[in-house]
Amino acid sequence: MNKKPEDTALIKKKMVQLAEEIRFHNRAYYEQDAPIISDADYDKLFLELLELEAAWPKLVTENSPTRKIGGAVDAHFTQVKHPAPLLSLDNAFSIGDVEAFCTRLNKASGKNQLPLLIEQKIDGLSLAITYEYGVLTLAATRGDGQTGENVTANARTIAALPKHLKEPTPLLSVRGEVFMLKTVFAELNSAREENGEALFANPRNAAAGSLRQLDAKITAERNLSIFLYDILAYKDKQPAPATQKELLQYLDNLGLPVNNKYALLSTTEDIAAYILQYQENRHQLPFDTDGLVLKLNDLAAREAIGATIRAPRWAIAYKCPPEEAETIVEDIIIGVGRTGTLTPTAILAPIKVAGSTISRATLHNEDMIREKDIRIGDTVLIAKAGDVIPEVLRVLTEKRNGSERPFVMPKYCPACGNPVKREQGEAAWRCNNPACSARLLESLQHFVSKKAMDIDGLGSAVLQLLLDHGLIQDMADLYYLEEEKLATLPRLGAKSAANLLEAIERSKTQPLSRLINALGLRFVGEKGGQLLALSFIDMESLAQSSLEELEAIEGLGEKTSQAVSNWFKEKENLKLLEKLRLAGVNMLGEKPVQEGALTGKTFVISGVFPGISREQAKDIILSAGGKVTESISKKTSYLLLGDNGGSKATKADKLGIAIIDWEGLQDLLKSFP
Repeated sequence: MNKKPEDTALIKKKMVQLAEEIRFHNRAYYEQDAPIISDADYDKLFLELLELEAAWPKLVTENSPTRKIGGAVDAHFTQVKHPAPLLSLDNAFSIGDVEAFCTRLNKASGKNQLPLLIEQKIDGLSLAITYEYGVLTLAATRGDGQTGENVTANARTIAALPKHLKEPTPLLSVRGEVFMLKTVFAELNSAREENGEALFANPRNAAAGSLRQLDAKITAERNLSIFLYDILAYKDKQPAPATQKELLQYLDNLGLPVNNKYALLSTTEDIAAYILQYQENRHQLPFDTDGLVLKLNDLAAREAIGATIRAPRWAIAYKCPPEEAETIVEDIIIGVGRTGTLTPTAILAPIKVAGSTISRATLHNEDMIREKDIRIGDTVLIAKAGDVIPEVLRVLTEKRNGSERPFVMPKYCPACGNPVKREQGEAAWRCNNPACSARLLESLQHFVSKKAMDIDGLGSAVLQLLLDHGLIQDMADLYYLEEEKLATLPRLGAKSAANLLEAIERSKTQPLSRLINALGLRFVGEKGGQLLALSFIDMESLAQSSLEELEAIEGLGEKTSQAVSNWFKEKENLKLLEKLRLAGVNMLGEKPVQEGALTGKTFVISGVFPGISREQAKDIILSAGGKVTESISKKTSYLLLGDNGGSKATKADKLGIAIIDWEGLQDLLKSFP
């Protein structure tokens, strides 16, 4: 085919436009953790550029996004050079693409029916982790594949990732995927929506945004998970694993979390059957996946086959087709949450997506409705974010007929009629009436829920019944209910009333952490309740705590501390606590009693110590009964100061806090018999 100059100019212009668009979406996805388009739409753009570059190779530039990996390294983090490149993967979008990949592999190796190990392609964030003599010393994001961001402090907060291996291997650098479980994602977004915060688009971006926090306390609150699947560097007396299957078993034996749900297959027929079965069942998995990774099992054969600039030739990612569906927005209704947040929800013509029938989808806030221009009567494309939360992807504007109606947020609460308000800097409209019936019902539902006071038998229908008959006006009133009055309520009866009162009585002994969670303080959930209950001897001490004391609690965070402090300043809240106390509800904290040389002492660590990391120093203090916080306050007992300690020494000196070095800590440890 003769390529005319005018054709070349048009193709070049198209390639430049595609490259710029892909770079823009790469920045949104990799650097800002806030994608603007779906993975499927991104893949279409990338595939279009690849096809043009294949047809017009002389127009391919060195800085084409098809030759790059990931995104730029954030300047806020220290840069880390990876021991081996963290490559990306080429994609397969059909069984035909997979068969073509197998043919290429067989041809490159000179063999037929090479065994492939097939792993689940978890949608998360790539992480490189280094252990030296069995101790976790470094963790870095993929970055541009060669250089990543040092997120060691954040990685240490991942519960499944061991800080020490079972064997003290001299050097082991591994690669894995950090992800967020669907249930954790749903709870996180629900809490953010209730608090008027921006929502995460999907579990992958929630995990990425959590791991790349500048404050490790925030990462710790996000409950991240991880699976390891590759070795980047290895030094040991024992020979390295010879196959991918042996590699996974080796990592598992060291105590590292691996995903054991894999298959070892040789024929294209078996692989195709496995893919089809996986596509049918993947929505039942507890984490989000967008496909499968097919990789050569033999590690030596991989070395011989090699890689391109961007991806290995011995592996490919099969991308499952996105599950989307068209439906009609029949109405938009408003719900009122326990903190007063007004949440718009789309009522949809029922449609089946990802294994379940969808009839409604949250629209989150006014800004989202405006940005997507969602109107009542619109035909929309929907999917499930993380296969969990129904989501309106976009409006199919080409199907509008003129009958669609724009939606306007109400100026008054639909439950109580009070004016609603949108605070500056927040996306949510709120009803600030504490006596709002909708807020009260939501608060009561949260109070009696499984992770709070766990009162069996108090569902929304029974709670509404109690409210309608004036038997309760707040959550404390539950503990003052009388059997005689309960038994007269419709559909309840004497036996149900007796069972209900027994369940309420049992809830009085719930630990303080459950009560704190049940009270519904803004930004405080299950983990926040545990942190507070472990930090104070009782509810009274918590109520009287200063903002400075709250901010010194490791893992709590500045925003949460301020919200807790504000809650205990409200007279109505203090009256509620007094009613609960008089009813006999447990108010004692859960602070563990530890005996050691440092029991009752609070430390702040700053600087560098020869031969030991700050994390190891922290472990030593904790094991001796001490407590370690991030910031210096009047409650701090000692500042453990090393080289390059920074400004904390000045603050400690100003507050009269004792400053000790490493030898001083050893002297304290020796003081305990």
